[in-house]
Amino acid sequence: MLGQALGLPLTMTSFAFIGVAVTSATLLIYGVAIPNPVELMQRFDSVVIILFATAVIFAAQLTTNMAANVVSPSNDFSNLNPKRISYVTGGLITALIGVLMMPWKVMASMGAYIFTWLIGYSGLMGAIAGILICDYWVLRSQRLSLADLFDPKGIYSYANGINWPAMIALVVAIAPVVPGFIRAATTPGGQVTDPTFFDTMYTYAWFVTFGLGFVIYYVLMNRQISRA
Repeated sequence: MLGQALGLPLTMTSFAFIGVAVTSATLLIYGVAIPNPVELMQRFDSVVIILFATAVIFAAQLTTNMAANVVSPSNDFSNLNPKRISYVTGGLITALIGVLMMPWKVMASMGAYIFTWLIGYSGLMGAIAGILICDYWVLRSQRLSLADLFDPKGIYSYANGINWPAMIALVVAIAPVVPGFIRAATTPGGQVTDPTFFDTMYTYAWFVTFGLGFVIYYVLMNRQISRA
């Protein structure tokens, strides 16, 4: 956790800045913005520059994508059966599923990638983040019972293993951005020309679902914790 806290912000900010700076430079040099580094590499004739660019892309994958995105699913798969699935095996399973999802289809259109995939994904993540932050930081004041985390009948077992306030908060928080997501997903390029109120709300999906998930979960769960 400390390594990610120290390493991720700096590396992700640096690579994001490089991406913006290089894309802006291509607009001046070639007259067209080229955000895809692989496409940009094809315009160079120097083998040294191509090798350097390849090394930079490889470093970006290790320091940002691997550290930020693979850790969680690797642990998830490993926790399904720790005796048979190690953390490394979980990472390999994640990589395989990532290929089977055919991400190049998502990247085929930058508009669809941004307005359909990224914003739609952020709406789901925002609701989950709001619930988790509310539960740990506000309702439980950063205190957890370690023994109960591994006890099927502990305080975190809820109703047959399901935290219904969390599930209700998740569904209700996501519901308002669903109409905007559907319109974006069914519109070529993902950009709606005549945005409605729900389309505008969908543009800020993470913030909308985060706020709703946080508030709804607090109202529902606070009653249970108060009674307990």
